[in-house]
Amino acid sequence: MTAPAAGKTLDVITIGRSSVDLYGTQVGGRLEDMSSFAKYIGGSPTNIAAGAARLGLKSAVITRVGDEHMGRFIREQLQREGVDVRGVKTDPERLTALVILGIRDQNQFPLIFYRENCADMALSEEDIEEAFIAEAACVTATGTHLSHPRTEAAVLKALALARANGARTALDIDYRPNLWGLSGHGDGENRFIESAKVTAKLQATLHLFDLIVGTEEEFHIAGGSTDTIAALRAVRAVSGATLVCKRGPMGAAAFAGAIPDTLDEGQSGPGFPIEVFNVLGAGDGFMAGLLRGWLKGEDWPTALKYANACGAFAVSRHGCTPAYPSWEELQYFFRTGIRNKALRKDAALEQVHWATNRSGDWPSMRVFAFDHRMQLEAIAREAGAPEAKIGEFKRLCLEAALKVAAGKPGHGILCDERLGRDALYRAAGAGLWIGRPAEWPGSRPLELEPSLGPDCGGLVEWPAEHVVKVLCFCHPQDDEALRDAQEATVQRLFAAARRNRLEFLLEVIPSKIGPVGDNTVAALIRRFYEIGVFPDWWKFEPMTSHAAWTNACAAIADNDPYCRGIVVLGLESGQDALAESFAVASRHAMVKGFAVGRTIFADAARGFLSGAMSSQAAIDDMAQRYAALCDIWDRARSAT
Repeated sequence: MTAPAAGKTLDVITIGRSSVDLYGTQVGGRLEDMSSFAKYIGGSPTNIAAGAARLGLKSAVITRVGDEHMGRFIREQLQREGVDVRGVKTDPERLTALVILGIRDQNQFPLIFYRENCADMALSEEDIEEAFIAEAACVTATGTHLSHPRTEAAVLKALALARANGARTALDIDYRPNLWGLSGHGDGENRFIESAKVTAKLQATLHLFDLIVGTEEEFHIAGGSTDTIAALRAVRAVSGATLVCKRGPMGAAAFAGAIPDTLDEGQSGPGFPIEVFNVLGAGDGFMAGLLRGWLKGEDWPTALKYANACGAFAVSRHGCTPAYPSWEELQYFFRTGIRNKALRKDAALEQVHWATNRSGDWPSMRVFAFDHRMQLEAIAREAGAPEAKIGEFKRLCLEAALKVAAGKPGHGILCDERLGRDALYRAAGAGLWIGRPAEWPGSRPLELEPSLGPDCGGLVEWPAEHVVKVLCFCHPQDDEALRDAQEATVQRLFAAARRNRLEFLLEVIPSKIGPVGDNTVAALIRRFYEIGVFPDWWKFEPMTSHAAWTNACAAIADNDPYCRGIVVLGLESGQDALAESFAVASRHAMVKGFAVGRTIFADAARGFLSGAMSSQAAIDDMAQRYAALCDIWDRARSAT
């Protein structure tokens, strides 16, 4: 992130609405007929804060959420986006606001606001703390919170404190007639109803702002006229703010002084003619881009260029905040231009969007892998243990992992659902990285677990924190028919993972197929990128050749500079052998750690499944071995 203005720790604090958006996933139908929904954070100030954070600003939001699952979702998602949540208050009495939205066609976007006595409308003056406001270079308000005396008092206090502490102030008019009580619940899509009362309320506050942003219709309500120029002049009569009028596909115009006779005479930035898919949230994306330019001292044409581009991204994608670009993505877009007017169908752009907006940071990966099915089934048969006892053993594996992790970052597990369902479910929310296998054990050509279905539709049931892991036994010398079959399966699984917003780990093991040299793994890597598979993570055998690791890392870097990294598997190697491979692998920054299983659990599995080892003894044995491997990796990394 770029540094805020001198003496400030935050670039911008937004204030106002915060909701959970439930977006219909079927496009082109009535909201009445939607059968499934995607869940995102929403509310104009919340969207703006998240969009600004993606662009490198240090942002915060002041709002209220309920003391329930949806409120916690908003808080946690804002943290994932890098937004400061100190101003997000938890209301013990009210529910978090909800919005249900749909995409009917390119002109109709029905939505219903569930905001009766919602948490964010209970925001009060007591929620506004001067020390917090003083940290910000800018405070941005949105119009809805001027519609009620209690929330208006909170906004006015924040603005007064901002000005007293040398901060700039901005208003996104954000006019929703039914949130001002001017129309019914079913009229959420309506963007304009004339109201002298609303105009008077807005005009009483416009002098408090340095920047005022709105569509033509929003300036109509602020200025009290449906003639845009007359409305802008009415606003100018009570405010010296720079006025930015959004004009849809025609971009926007900025007016720092007197209002001319036409909108075309305002300052403007380049527009981006793209396919309109979803206009909801586009204005919030626009505002985030505008704030990035304005607060970093860019001229208005440059700030408007940022704003127009961010609005274009939002218009072309599903959802509000999820559609907004990262700063890296925005620069990439400026370099490449529009290659497909449906931006969401530009595969290269979408990969940058995905990779630069992932949440979480995993600079170190110490993964206990107990996703083994075939091997544990064999041990259970040998011990005469029922299959159900394998699931019990996997719960012990999880306990060992949690014992070693002890709440510290950089630990994870690999666990399957078929035999390890209880352990997998119990791991949710534990702070672990969680990988989950998709392949049928030992298959070649590659087959997937039947629970995924022929089109991988079963991934829709996977929690968002699960990483799709697939093991492919492959070699550069595979015959063409086998290669094509395996690649098609990986491609299908990768596409389904992206569709369900799940990260993807690709494990390749060539040594079981043929001879392995220093370029074997690198050749496989390049081939998968060539067919459009971009894993978030790679998993490789414990290579002991520095050249092999160098070639593999170069193959990844040449194709995906945003790859999360590599983990090293164990293949039931002993600790000494793993220490040797760790020493070589740790010299390469792209290698983040290990994902090892049988080296940790093999003895405990035999003991527990045969009845020779108690549950606690098995946990202690695996924890000791897992901790020892963590120590070996950490020492190897420290040495390099």
